[in-house]
Amino acid sequence: MTTAVRGDIAPELRGFREVQRLAYACAEAVAAQLRSGVTEREAARMQRVWLRERGVRDWFHLPFAWFGDRTAFAGFRVPLQFFPTDRKLEPGMPFILDLAPIHRGFTADVGYSGCLGLNPLHDRLLADLEAHRELILREVRERRPLREIYEDVEGLMAAQGYANRHRAYPFGVIAHKVDRVPERRWSPQVFGFGTQSLKGLVSDAVHGHRDGWSPLWSPYRFSDHPPRPGLWAVEPHLGFRGTGAKFEEILVVTDSRDPEQSAFWLDDDLPHVRRWAEERVAA
Repeated sequence: MTTAVRGDIAPELRGFREVQRLAYACAEAVAAQLRSGVTEREAARMQRVWLRERGVRDWFHLPFAWFGDRTAFAGFRVPLQFFPTDRKLEPGMPFILDLAPIHRGFTADVGYSGCLGLNPLHDRLLADLEAHRELILREVRERRPLREIYEDVEGLMAAQGYANRHRAYPFGVIAHKVDRVPERRWSPQVFGFGTQSLKGLVSDAVHGHRDGWSPLWSPYRFSDHPPRPGLWAVEPHLGFRGTGAKFEEILVVTDSRDPEQSAFWLDDDLPHVRRWAEERVAA
C-alpha cells in the first residue's frame, strides 16, 4: 500500500472504512437485541440476517458468537470449537460477536465484546485493552518485527494479569492481512470461510514465503519481519478465569517515512474507542 493521507482518507480506503462501520453497526444492533436464553447459533444467525438485508453476499468468514467462558476459549482444542453452539446467554454473562463481511469487494473483520448486564471484571478487561491498541500502533510505526510486537503484547497482557487468548486461534495469530476481492452476487464457503478470501490469503502466503514475509501475524518465525504495507485486521484477546474480551479492527500500514502516516487505525469512531473516551471524561 502506498502512502495514504489520514486527514482526508484516501479513496482506496473509504470502502474498507464503510464496510468496517457496517460490521460494527451490525454488532451493536445485534448486541442490543440479545436477551437471556438466546443461543450462540441464534446470535450468529441474527448477524447474518442483518447484513444480508443490507446487501452483504460474501464473507471473509461467517459470523461467530461466543458466550460465557467460551469468550476466553475455555477448553478449545480444535477449530470446530470456534463455531456457534447452543450455549445460552445468561444475566451477567460476557459475549463476543465476531463478523467479517465483504461488501462491494471490500473486506472487514471486527470483534465486539459486550455483557448482558453488569460484570465489573468484564469492564476491567475492556478498559485494559486500550493499552494494547496504543502499543501495537506505536511499535508498528517503529517498524519492529511483527513477532517482537506480538511478544510485547503478550508481555503486557501478563503484566496486567491476563492470559493471551489469541494464542488459541489457528497459528496463534493476533492479526491477518485483508484485501479487496472480486465482487460477486454469491460466493461459497469452506468451513465458514469465503473461498475468494481464502484464495487471496493463500496467494499472499505463497508470494510472502518467497519474499520473506507472511500475511499471518503470529508468534512464529514466519512473522519475524517488519510490518508489511497493507491492511491488517488486528485482534488482541484477553482472558481471565473464564472471561474474555477483545476488539478487532483494521490497521493501515503504508510505505510512508512520516511516522503518523506510516501506520494508523483505519477509523477511530468505533464502539470500544468511544467507550474509552467516555470513561476518561467520566473520570
